[in-house]
Amino acid sequence: MRRFARVALLCLGCAVCSLLYGLSQLALSLEQEPGGGGRQRQARDPATPGARRQAGSAGRGEAGTERYDYMKTHPSEKMHLAVVACGERLEETATMLRSAIIFSIKPLHFHIFAEDQLHESFKDILDEFPYEGKVNYTLYPITFPSESAAEWKKLFKPCASQRLFLPLILKNVDSLLYVDTDILFLRPVDDIWSFLGKFNSTQIAAMAPEHEEPRIGWYNRFARHPYYGVTGINSGVMLMNMTRIRRKYFKNDMTPVRLQWGEILMPLLKKYKLNITWGDQDLLNIMFFHNPESLYVFPCQWNYRPDHCIYGSNCKAAEEEGIFILHGNRGVYHDDKQPTFRAVYEAIKNYSFGDDLVHSLLQPLEWELQKTTHTYCGRVYKIFIKQLTKSIRDLHARRSKGR
Repeated sequence: MRRFARVALLCLGCAVCSLLYGLSQLALSLEQEPGGGGRQRQARDPATPGARRQAGSAGRGEAGTERYDYMKTHPSEKMHLAVVACGERLEETATMLRSAIIFSIKPLHFHIFAEDQLHESFKDILDEFPYEGKVNYTLYPITFPSESAAEWKKLFKPCASQRLFLPLILKNVDSLLYVDTDILFLRPVDDIWSFLGKFNSTQIAAMAPEHEEPRIGWYNRFARHPYYGVTGINSGVMLMNMTRIRRKYFKNDMTPVRLQWGEILMPLLKKYKLNITWGDQDLLNIMFFHNPESLYVFPCQWNYRPDHCIYGSNCKAAEEEGIFILHGNRGVYHDDKQPTFRAVYEAIKNYSFGDDLVHSLLQPLEWELQKTTHTYCGRVYKIFIKQLTKSIRDLHARRSKGR
């Protein structure tokens, strides 16, 4: 009888242990389901605070300055935009970011690489923007590989070659739109971001041609190095699938062995540094000359520069559909050489979020543009507001539908 009681107690104990083990496994499985695994995925998402602190301190070991508005969106719905700002580019960069915010639909994450002394000023400006829950940002120091930092810093303009290292610094960002500080968006960032879906299986980046007209092209007349296509490419607006960039092995003219992005940059600089004029843009031209299958080329209205109108209008796509992205290179936003470009810049810089876009932006801009018809670019001033008018109309339609 005593032996039977012991057996019964032993069986009962085993049953209790089995029940407890089953409950623990059930709890574990629930934590790993989509509803319970958010923290794990957030920790790997570069847009979450912890991951951004790590990314923002690249090369410095310090936390990046940041503001983060929590959004109930999937990370894949977020568009990542990067810019590099040095010297007196604070106001120009802020105006570019302002133009990106005005029309964009999906959430934006700004990756701002700037000299340390500019960080507080950027933070003050960005924290005043009325994000409406759709924008966050991270500030980063300027960072080059330690063993060759001096060479990269003096290449072309201070900090310009930072863009070459974005795939290596932003390791957790899958895709990225890089733009120069002198860019203005006249339609939603979403529209150029959509080109990522048009890439074929070999394409890793998208840029516009440097020129439309070979007779005035710089690369085909003066370059002393290989360049992409007929007239080269301009890197002021560069859309990148950075996952593909990091994985690709690039053909080159230095070795029969293909090299990855992080391996090819310094050898290219050493070989061509005496032959390049436009710094990092020239290196990109050399790279895509040897790997043309890797580049998606988008039309000139996505990177419209003074060269497209000062020698006569030579961007046919812009004549038909208007300018989508304005690129005020050569400092034309800040002098009187190209008043058409300056008028657009001043209009966006002075626009106050929340004001009526027609009366506070579009109409005053059109009046200013009409004063520029004595210039070649001014003669085609209507292409500067054609897409802008449509973007404002579309924005009003989206807001009316959302009410």
